[in-house]
Amino acid sequence: MPGNELFGAEERKEIMEVLETGIFFRYNHDEPRKGIWKSRQLEQELAHITGAEHAHMVSSGSTAIATALAVSGLGAGDEVIVPPFTYVATVEAVLLLGAIPVFAEIDETLCLSPEGILKAMTPKTRGIALVHMCGSMARMDEIMEICARHNLILVEDAAQALGTTYKGRHAGTFGHAGSFSFDFFKIITAAEGGAVITNNSAIYDAAAQYSDHGHDHIGNNRGMEQHPIIGFNYRISELHAAIALGQIRKVPRMLEIQRANKAQLVSALKVIPQVSFRHFPDPDGDAATFLDFFLPTEADARSIAGKLAANGLAVNYWYDNMYHYLRNWDHVQQLKSPNKLHIHTTGHPGYANYNLPQSDALIGRLISIGIRLSWTAEDIVRMQQTLAQVISAHFAPTHA
Repeated sequence: MPGNELFGAEERKEIMEVLETGIFFRYNHDEPRKGIWKSRQLEQELAHITGAEHAHMVSSGSTAIATALAVSGLGAGDEVIVPPFTYVATVEAVLLLGAIPVFAEIDETLCLSPEGILKAMTPKTRGIALVHMCGSMARMDEIMEICARHNLILVEDAAQALGTTYKGRHAGTFGHAGSFSFDFFKIITAAEGGAVITNNSAIYDAAAQYSDHGHDHIGNNRGMEQHPIIGFNYRISELHAAIALGQIRKVPRMLEIQRANKAQLVSALKVIPQVSFRHFPDPDGDAATFLDFFLPTEADARSIAGKLAANGLAVNYWYDNMYHYLRNWDHVQQLKSPNKLHIHTTGHPGYANYNLPQSDALIGRLISIGIRLSWTAEDIVRMQQTLAQVISAHFAPTHA
């Protein structure tokens, strides 16, 4: 994901304006900041891009999903359906809220499947943490219908999906709240940062309070502000917001380049009969952050991933990845924590014996390539040739 690739004069200008005021805190200090409110401005631009009524910046994508879940009303004892294929922060956020993650199957969208959600539901199910993995979205019509029918809280983790849409509607705007990450490796970067978006004014107010120790931010005397709720410090700084403000205006250009680069790689794979692609419920809404394709078997995928890497083509084989798939999260499987989590008091056995055969089969056969903005025409031709040669050679018949 390209945020760290396009860093230049725009970001430096925004940073210097903050440095010149010397006010790095996002609240108060009205006079010395001289009208410079980078966090506020970034929130306005993010809301405009996504079509959300409200946006609130926080310190990271992890604190964003934690905030979104909390202010949507999920907490101690609630079962929250989560995918096994996600960055681990999604699951950590559920656990640290005192809620209970319930893992459900994904499908060829690489997101939670409607069928998986229904199978995982129990009378204690209260919400869904839906992750839009690798820049595209789930089967939203069916999932929204399930949420409406069963009165479930839907929170969208759109950390990798800024600019992704489904039928013209942006990721993060379907549920009670949505979250984004702006860390160094995301579509845009703040170095570290995140955001919560929502169309619900009460949820927005709660997010602003929850992420700043419960402050109501009324008036200009921080020491006299009221605390309507309990919260914690998930604030973003003005310096981090300034970086992302310079970045966010480049999103249309980033998406255009990503989509063009991905299309060229797809063209090299389409002619190989053993290759199939992830399912896009709305192909036009793909942010094109990753090229994701399946091989016939896990053995094929492992072998080809190794050969592509040996030939200089960086790929992700998520089935062995320590951060993004449940089977490698020993700490989550065994509920290892320095303190007692709420889930420990429920008699929960942990997740060491998880049973998600469809997800295992899909991720075992999956290879992903992160799409870069900085690729030259020569780079893309080289990658096309490498993909075609390595995969075709792997499936070529052997002769005695």
